[in-house]
Amino acid sequence: MSLRCLLQIVLVLLWATVVRADDLDIGKMVQPVPVGARLVDSDWYIWCGAPMRTADGNYHLYFSRWPRRGGHNTWVTHSEIAYAVADGPLGPYRFVNVALPARGKEFWDGDCTHNPNVVQAGGRFLLYYMGNRGDGTYAVNRNNQRVGLAIADKPEGPWRRFDKPIVDISPEKTAFDSLCVTNPAAAVRPDGGILLIYKAVEIVEGKVMGGKVRYGAALADKPEGPYVKTPGRIFEAEGDNGKVWMLAEDPFVWYSTRYGNQYYAIARDVVGKFTGAAGGIALFQSEDGLNWKPAANPKVLGSQFAWADGTLSGTKLERPALLIKNGIPKVLFGAVDVNKPTTRAHSFNVHIPLETK
Repeated sequence: MSLRCLLQIVLVLLWATVVRADDLDIGKMVQPVPVGARLVDSDWYIWCGAPMRTADGNYHLYFSRWPRRGGHNTWVTHSEIAYAVADGPLGPYRFVNVALPARGKEFWDGDCTHNPNVVQAGGRFLLYYMGNRGDGTYAVNRNNQRVGLAIADKPEGPWRRFDKPIVDISPEKTAFDSLCVTNPAAAVRPDGGILLIYKAVEIVEGKVMGGKVRYGAALADKPEGPYVKTPGRIFEAEGDNGKVWMLAEDPFVWYSTRYGNQYYAIARDVVGKFTGAAGGIALFQSEDGLNWKPAANPKVLGSQFAWADGTLSGTKLERPALLIKNGIPKVLFGAVDVNKPTTRAHSFNVHIPLETK
């Protein structure tokens, strides 16, 4: 074979594996969901869902759970991050252990662990999460939310936690993250460092639960930190000027060498500013992980999804996360609640298959 032919083959292979950023359209990949593609337990509320595939071909899922007997809002005092495994991406996922149990009032995350986000880096597993402690009331425990990290050599643990949060509130009362910080989403940067996106609430005098909900970013040269906050807020809507209480929520972030060497994020479009569907799922993109804009094809999902039996979910998807294989999104994971009629009577994680056209 001539050198020219070899070069042509290499160019074809490179073209097949690198796609323009504007070509990523996850919304077109969404397929009806097999009825069994869910993680549900009659005794536990299940929320969040951080999927991962390891080199051995096994599938892993970290999720939040808390007893149903206390009602949905007891997530803030009783949630724990659990771990499950499966032989295939759509499950069924089998419970293995509690990855991050409650560990006592002497620790900053002693009461509650929640919002898992898992990343593989340098042969280790990084589990980002929210933790809190408090007096057992919703407001106090909620306002004590902070962002933490646990590290393990194996997906099943044991996990090494830190004595302090990796991202804490800002001391300035006027800062957008002065009351609490939560919902971490991490990506490994091309230089090996970490980009961490986090949710925050600001202090508002006279309001126990604070004010607007916004997102910020922090950078670290290594997983252990330190995590240095960057100026400004992200996932802002053009023309909003701080009017809307919450624009985006629950981001999942990754860096893609396949789709234009860009950062991407999927997040809940709370009021429909980015997709036109309130409660839908939006796709964002960024060259540096700090300056974000809606992607060329921003709508991933509307306010509900389709089951394979022809019915609709009747409820929105929250806490979206992607299972990515060979650079291609393969499954969209998310939390779904069951309202009867107005309270969140139950919740589970659903696994939505994605098909590349």
